[in-house]
Amino acid sequence: MVAAARELLAALDDDGRKRIAHDVDDVEWQTWANPEFLQFDTGLRLEFQPAEVREKALALVRASLSPEGYELAHGMMLVNGFLGEVVDLPTVLNEFSYNIALYGEPDPVAPWGWQLFGHHCALNCLVVAGRMVLSPVFLGAEPNEIDAGPHAGLRAFDDRIALGRQVMTALPEAQRRQATVYEQMVDPAMPPGRVHPGDERLLAGAFQDNRVIPVEGVRVADMPPAARALVLALVERFVLLLPRGPRAARMREIAEHLDDTWFSWIGGHAPGDVFYYRVQSPVVIAELDHHCGVFLDNDTPQPFHVHTVLRTRTATTTAGPGSGTGRRTDEHRARDRPAHPAAPDRPRAGDRRRPQRAGRRPRARPAGRRGARRRTPHAARRAPPAGQDHQRAHHGAPAPVGPGRPAAGRGAAAGRARPGRRLLHRAVRHGDRPVPPRRSG
Repeated sequence: MVAAARELLAALDDDGRKRIAHDVDDVEWQTWANPEFLQFDTGLRLEFQPAEVREKALALVRASLSPEGYELAHGMMLVNGFLGEVVDLPTVLNEFSYNIALYGEPDPVAPWGWQLFGHHCALNCLVVAGRMVLSPVFLGAEPNEIDAGPHAGLRAFDDRIALGRQVMTALPEAQRRQATVYEQMVDPAMPPGRVHPGDERLLAGAFQDNRVIPVEGVRVADMPPAARALVLALVERFVLLLPRGPRAARMREIAEHLDDTWFSWIGGHAPGDVFYYRVQSPVVIAELDHHCGVFLDNDTPQPFHVHTVLRTRTATTTAGPGSGTGRRTDEHRARDRPAHPAAPDRPRAGDRRRPQRAGRRPRARPAGRRGARRRTPHAARRAPPAGQDHQRAHHGAPAPVGPGRPAAGRGAAAGRARPGRRLLHRAVRHGDRPVPPRRSG
């Protein structure tokens, strides 16, 4: 991993090395984001680099992750390129429309790390004396299958989707009702802002460091043994990106906090249903959400647009349902600097779009229609102090992360090209769902 990072630096010119390098405690750690339009131009944009630099960057990612993890993360980049071809926006969506940055000097002992982020793929990796933490991690796909071209057959998230449903099936009826916080993806019982214009139901996405997220649903320790085992298997799919040794250590840590782990659900759990779930404990938070279309013309959540988030939390007390606490802390709390909750969600009012017909094939969304508009960009939200994810490397070694907020980014929203052609992806048949607010990214 250290060698791969040094080879990447050696492949760059002086200007490239200056742009890619940051101090290990720089606030730029917080500038990762999911949308396809650039918000913070941190590090180097791979699509503008020569082939050798691109290959060295991917080699660093490959050397850091497990083989399965690299296949999944790189698969999101390939899906992004496929989507760009489908909607005729290759200058906005392509395999290398991602930024990479290095933090600290690559070293076997001293703290250092790297960051890769762009549309539907964001990885943050920190290493201290050989101990690794890999989070926050954001992975998503629209669509979640490539059905044409050289990468035809690539699929994503089938395991996480299936295991989530299996957890619900393994629960007794009373616990299924307890786990189901809301029965509909946009439920009349939801408080204002529960469905965000950008993140929809996700709570731990970009710029949500130190957000206060109360636990919901059912406590995993109260589940039948078969359901508890499925929850652990589900979380393991999220930490699959870690190499085998760090992954085993991470799973031991997660299992030790099973008594304080909660599982919550929104939506249906029958085959073909769309849903959201969250696993939350003092040391981990893992989310999966089905989303509306951005570049594909489906106005309700569909199974083929998936967002997932993985966060590392510090081992502090976890609040009970509805208590409003459950704070995630970082090194700044040790210096008497309180963790700062994220800015409140801002719902979009007055969404009157037509419902989606069951079985309708999604189309590429032409430029100039809703797909070309962006409501509230993530960058408009206040970035809180640096988060818990890099508070420690694996096994608890402290990982310094700089305080403060990111400086204003240099990136600007990308322009739109001509209308896209029809999507090649086969639509998954699904019934109507309530229409959620417009999202971005």
